[in-house]
Amino acid sequence: MLVAILAAFIVTWLVAPLTIKLAFKLGAIDQPDPRKVHRQTMPRLGGLAIFVGFMLPAVFLVKGLPGYDGIIIGALLMFVVGWLDDLYSLSPHVKLLGQSLAVIVAMYMGVMVHFVTNPFVGLTGIGFLGVPVTFLWLVGITNAVNLIDGLDGLAAGVSAIAALTMGVVAYLQGQTMVAIVTLILAAAILGFLPYNFHPSRTFMGDCGSNFLGFILAALAVMSSTKSTTVLSLFVPIVILGIPIFDTCFAIIRRFYNHQPIFKPDRSHLHHRLLSLGYSHRQSVLIIYGISLFFGAAAVILSFINSPQASIWLVVIILFILWGAGKLGIFNLKRRSG
Repeated sequence: MLVAILAAFIVTWLVAPLTIKLAFKLGAIDQPDPRKVHRQTMPRLGGLAIFVGFMLPAVFLVKGLPGYDGIIIGALLMFVVGWLDDLYSLSPHVKLLGQSLAVIVAMYMGVMVHFVTNPFVGLTGIGFLGVPVTFLWLVGITNAVNLIDGLDGLAAGVSAIAALTMGVVAYLQGQTMVAIVTLILAAAILGFLPYNFHPSRTFMGDCGSNFLGFILAALAVMSSTKSTTVLSLFVPIVILGIPIFDTCFAIIRRFYNHQPIFKPDRSHLHHRLLSLGYSHRQSVLIIYGISLFFGAAAVILSFINSPQASIWLVVIILFILWGAGKLGIFNLKRRSG
């Protein structure tokens, strides 16, 4: 296990500089604009390093295991969709179609939610409803991670914290393989972070954010299917709290303001922190701190198997809503008339 984790870190760290050269050669570069924070042309194929660093050890470890082949193939397809988007700037609808195809393949190969949590009676089977639930979860988290990729090191750091947390929870619950794979993922991300933290030398691009979002979401599904705790499906939501709630707030904000759901804006959490006067690096570190809080809460909740745990979930959600309101993340414009 330690060899695989170390290999993921080293391979990613060695491949990352090569992806910078490749991005400039292929024209996969990110130009600055008024909505973006960076002010110079940046290569955006860094996700290739994370992909290679993770896949090389992970494929050999999980080959033939139920469900994991679906994760590997789905992740490969999701990476390709992001790669094409980085090279050719796909339209949102074409991109969503490609993501949907990757998710459907993964579901067909065994990545599926079979039950939901009822804190009063335990785990409840959902039958065929598992199909739409799994689909929405995998597509939703994939795009959520993509949406928070707005500052140097932000999506990578938050994803690394989520992977580490998921690995700790899985290990403590005896889910050895889930723990190993998530820790390999975390190591690959950490191998990339020195090139991506502010001031960044490269962006992970959509190939990276798509890949990370899908892998995290799929591993959460695998973890929940092997868990017997009542809060098994709530824990991944807490672990991935930053991308999930930031995306939910963006959808609410754009819907209320009569804006297209896919239209970018500057009201995400990182934008609000910058507008409050925090520096680029300070904003990222603050969000890391929030992610660590969510991670600690998830570890605690994973061992609470009673209805009282739901009360703590409600408290956490109310705290998030209060904080979002204070920061102006909702940014709901008054309707005339």
